Amino acid sequence: MNLSAAFLAAAAVLIASAPSMAQVVAPPDPDPMPAPLHAPNGRWAAKGWADRIVLSPAADAARGAGVAWRTDTRQPTAEAQIAEEIDGPLLGFTARTLTGITAPIENENGQALYHQVRFDGLKPDTRYVYRVRAADGWSEWLPFRTARAEFAPFRFIYLGDTQNDILEIGSRVIRSAFKEAGPAALVVHAGDLVAQREVKVHDDEWGEWTEAGGRAFAMTPQLPATGNHEYVDHVLPNGEESRVLGPHWALQFALPDNGAEGVKATSYFVDYQGVRFIVLDGTAALDLGGLEVQTRWLDATLASSPARWNVALFHQPIYTCARPQDTEELKAAWKPIFDARNIDLVLQGHDHCYGRVSNPAGAEASRADSAAGRPQGPVYVVSVTGSKMYGLNDRADTQPVRAAENTELYQLIDVEADRLSFRAFTATGQLYDAFTLARGADGRNRLTESDQSLLALRRCDGAAGPDGRPCTAEIKD
Repeated sequence: MNLSAAFLAAAAVLIASAPSMAQVVAPPDPDPMPAPLHAPNGRWAAKGWADRIVLSPAADAARGAGVAWRTDTRQPTAEAQIAEEIDGPLLGFTARTLTGITAPIENENGQALYHQVRFDGLKPDTRYVYRVRAADGWSEWLPFRTARAEFAPFRFIYLGDTQNDILEIGSRVIRSAFKEAGPAALVVHAGDLVAQREVKVHDDEWGEWTEAGGRAFAMTPQLPATGNHEYVDHVLPNGEESRVLGPHWALQFALPDNGAEGVKATSYFVDYQGVRFIVLDGTAALDLGGLEVQTRWLDATLASSPARWNVALFHQPIYTCARPQDTEELKAAWKPIFDARNIDLVLQGHDHCYGRVSNPAGAEASRADSAAGRPQGPVYVVSVTGSKMYGLNDRADTQPVRAAENTELYQLIDVEADRLSFRAFTATGQLYDAFTLARGADGRNRLTESDQSLLALRRCDGAAGPDGRPCTAEIKD
């Protein structure tokens, strides 16, 4: 019996013998050639051309942006060129050459340099092209558009944890999101972009993540939040175990420098065309003493927001879909501010399942509020992009309006003057969840569930997954 046949036979025994509702962890799909811990032949080593090019917005996305990229050590300085885009080929004719900062990194893939350049003083609602320099020449010209100075409708993509099997499995969801989104203005990532500390070499994982998005990450601004896996283990001088931010984060993203004091590398906000995106660091808050400063900063940032809509982005969810307990420290500190400041959406990751809580009292209360036209919000969402899956907790049938396990998803959010339209799609592009928040004359949001046909609930049944294959959702306890 070959490996595949043996696996299928074992899986059949597991499914047949398991109690109908007792979930077990099934083996992953068989792979006769498992991925190496470190990719061979220097696949992810720095070369003489620019790679890992990622575009980020400035705090004022109408007037600025930043770009980060990597080269080998023969390119000692950060140099980029930018020009307004034209319809003809002479893109560099009036280009400005800008310089930035360069920092070294050394790991299993050898020595390399990361570079960052910030594009300031840009015109709102304008198409630009830019390119970055490496020892063997300039990159191709990469186009992007600045935001409008005033409100205008737009669409953005929301992605949960990618983390494991980034290029093998997670990349198809990222690429499907870009394909289906059409003209997406930006992308928000809810942390754990990579796994760090688990299976593969860290630098290989960052190579996979940037390749998963490809040049789309270089042409569409990326707003990432840190997850716990962006941190690495660290032993303090007294022998206690702690964690520090991994070396790649500050090098890979040219993010705004407007976050909470002491947490500026991983907290920031961006104003984009009438929406304020507020990015927080749950790991620093929970484990590294960064809760109080971020709480004060969050309140001030919301209080001063000129935006029509406010969206919070962080990793550890307030209301969990997989874990036995909610994230009580964050709930106690941040939920009162979300409520008082009438934040609209809270986008999260960490749980490796899907869950949407529109009213903390539960799905029944949320539907009753919708039917009666009563205000709701903020809406809390947890989602997952990559291959790692967790089973739903015992509240999943009553608290979230919609939940899923063993399911990879991407989300598209359409922003209009008086409404936000949210749609969650499975990896194959099937609509799984959808709702609209409509702003009333009183400034509060009313939530309307979609009347579109949604995919049936995706749940494991014992050892059987929702795709006719074994369930791989790990139960958290």
